[in-house]
Amino acid sequence: MNLKRVVIMKGMVLVSALVLGACAHKPQQVQSSTNKVGELSLSLNGAGQGSTELPNVELTQQILYEILLGDIAVQRGRPDIGVQAYLDVAKSTRDPRLAAHAARLSYEARQIDKAMEAFRLWQELEPKSTQAKQGIAIILLSGGMLEEARAGLVALLAAADTENRGNVFLQIYPVMARHPDKAAVYALVHDLAQPYPKLAEAQWAMAEAADAAGKSEVALQAAHQARILRPEWDSATMLEAQLLLRSKPDQALALVKKYLDDYPDSREMRLFNARLLTGQKQFEGARKEFQLLLGVFPNSPDLSFAVALLSLEMGELDRAEQELNQILISSKKDQDRVYYYLAQISDTRKQNEEALKNYRKVQEGEYVFPANLRIALLLGRLGKLDDARKHLHAMLAEDNQQRVQVVLVESQLLREAKQLNAAYQVLTQGLKKHPDHPDLLYDAGMVSSQLGKRDVFEKMMRKLIEVSPQNAQAYNALGYDMLDRNERVQEGMQLVEQAYALTPNDAAIIDSMGWGFYRLGDLVKSVAFLRRAYSANPDPEIAAHLGEVLWVQGHKDEATKILRQAIKDHPDNAVLVGVVNKFLQ
Repeated sequence: MNLKRVVIMKGMVLVSALVLGACAHKPQQVQSSTNKVGELSLSLNGAGQGSTELPNVELTQQILYEILLGDIAVQRGRPDIGVQAYLDVAKSTRDPRLAAHAARLSYEARQIDKAMEAFRLWQELEPKSTQAKQGIAIILLSGGMLEEARAGLVALLAAADTENRGNVFLQIYPVMARHPDKAAVYALVHDLAQPYPKLAEAQWAMAEAADAAGKSEVALQAAHQARILRPEWDSATMLEAQLLLRSKPDQALALVKKYLDDYPDSREMRLFNARLLTGQKQFEGARKEFQLLLGVFPNSPDLSFAVALLSLEMGELDRAEQELNQILISSKKDQDRVYYYLAQISDTRKQNEEALKNYRKVQEGEYVFPANLRIALLLGRLGKLDDARKHLHAMLAEDNQQRVQVVLVESQLLREAKQLNAAYQVLTQGLKKHPDHPDLLYDAGMVSSQLGKRDVFEKMMRKLIEVSPQNAQAYNALGYDMLDRNERVQEGMQLVEQAYALTPNDAAIIDSMGWGFYRLGDLVKSVAFLRRAYSANPDPEIAAHLGEVLWVQGHKDEATKILRQAIKDHPDNAVLVGVVNKFLQ
């Protein structure tokens, strides 16, 4: 071996080992055994090794100075100087290891022009380096240059061995996915994947790209093929399940169950299944999955919290309370969140003092604001209206939406205290600051209706329809008001029909449709809609409407049964009391 080469190699070990090793972050590589999909990580391991001939250069003071300059600059937060120093020394020494390090530094510092220069130099000095080719392709993709990157990606995939080719697809697709032209991304991924029909990762990338481009059937077929090619790969099964969930949720759930039957130790799939079941409102099954995960991670507060929330969702308040209290004992994490939900349990039970105590323990995080709103409402319901309003006025709102919520809660407190004029004043003051806010317009309109300000009510609802044309509640409120007063019935019915077209499963709107047909004299349609509404929500006013129409239709026994049950459950509802007095007294 040439003596000069030995000298340079020893010098490089003393200096570059620190630079190329200790100073560089260890790259996270995607392992082919698991193929977890992640962001790009540029690995420099092996740069300048193998068949590449290293330069025969003497370690001069200038070279040493530039290496140390680059190292110190990076350590002191000046990557621009460090990148230039390493790029200069790489050019002068023609050492691929230094070119690789310059490429890595410039890429991490987002100095894209320098990174491209360094990667091209690295590729020139080490033509067989897949890392250099990958870096060039990724930079082109990051810059949105899909077609410019095509040739490099084709070469990169062709040069990769069978074991690593899948990893290349997993690393390049997330970068491509950021491009706004999803059709162009799909076209490129499709072309790249064509030579590798038996590569699961290629099919996975095709499925993702097809889905983003709106090609649902193609996406589902590709995801299915990825799963068939690698049935143990959880990412492929998850993707197929997510795509199936949109139109065939039962098949999605069955697919995940089958995977867990075959691979019961897959923690990620079990967590995915728990979330899937939660989204499908299969809370008991979801809770069982979270409990199985808790058996593996018994000290996980997040899993414990998920179990408690599912118990709460299922209405098992005692169990949820016990589970939340256990979290307080076992973990100091997210105690504010736990206290908030403990307060919610007490709130549901009408244990106002206990709820107040727990809401007041919420001191930090995202639950502070809603907890304080609940404190104000509870103070009002305990007869402490002045204290409730002072509490609201002392709250620190972070944005306009929170400021509007404070106004809405204050008006609610005043309405519950039968102070309608004061509530109206609070809302109109809020509208001066937020003139087009839909919630303020709606509440101000409803209070003005209660005050008998019919012109103001209609003006507010029409303004709300103008600023929020998809707001079904605005059409319904205005239309129902006309129907209820038996005035402008045709116009009122048209408004209610618009609301129904926007939200056909809303019980209140279904009730309005039924009442509208009653006003129009179509009792058959009226009863059909009112039965649907009452089945969805046995609200006392819906019961009053159904009872009245059934009575008029001649079904007096059924009407009597419905009205008597409703008045027993809601003896103070004014609308219901009026109908009962009209027909049953």
